[in-house]
Amino acid sequence: MDLADLFEQGGPLMWGILLASIVGVAVFLERLWSLQRARVLPRPFVDRIRGLVSKRKTSEALLLCEENGSSIALLMAAALRTHEYGKTRAGIKEAVEEVGNREVAHMDRNVEIVGTVASITPLMGLLGTVIGMISVFQNFVESYKSGMVGPDTFAEGIWQALITTAFGLTVAIPMLLAYKFLQGRNDRLVVEMEEDAMGIVDLLEDAQRADASRNGHEDRRARVREVDADDDEVKSRSERDEEERR
Repeated sequence: MDLADLFEQGGPLMWGILLASIVGVAVFLERLWSLQRARVLPRPFVDRIRGLVSKRKTSEALLLCEENGSSIALLMAAALRTHEYGKTRAGIKEAVEEVGNREVAHMDRNVEIVGTVASITPLMGLLGTVIGMISVFQNFVESYKSGMVGPDTFAEGIWQALITTAFGLTVAIPMLLAYKFLQGRNDRLVVEMEEDAMGIVDLLEDAQRADASRNGHEDRRARVREVDADDDEVKSRSERDEEERR
């Protein structure tokens, strides 16, 4: 007996399990493509942005982030844009977290479909088995009335009823593994994105402190020059007054 015969004897619920498996595999492949590191967290791009921010080239870094379109680029763009508005670290961090929440939700999109397939297919198989067992007992009653009860009445009906359970488990086990794999990949990418985003926030904070310190030094130098100028003017007046008295 080949697989086609087994599939046919499993009953109509076999088609439901097959359809669920097709949906699960399609979603898994789509998520696998969308969650590639190069599409979510390209490391060379992150290193380039960090280098530009370290050199205080935030405008150029923001332009590159807006052109890139990856998830980490959107987070970094939010941080750089907020920095240009003159916000403090708290404001920059809040903007990054807001964009990050949206990106995490986008990354989690459709992953639960794979988990749902892993959960529902064994139940569909069990339902098919229950329906098959009901049919077995109905046949047993009819055979008993006609006086043709034998071991085949139960044996053949039971193994046919168990086909759907076996098929459901065959689909559910790999789908569960695929679901856990996607969850693990998502979690790792989210953690790395948070670390890289907070790294940019720290660099921007350092830049703000450096600018504030430089401005403070320039203000002190300006005040010193003003004081020196006032002293020179007073000294000059004193010299003129002394010459006039002579």
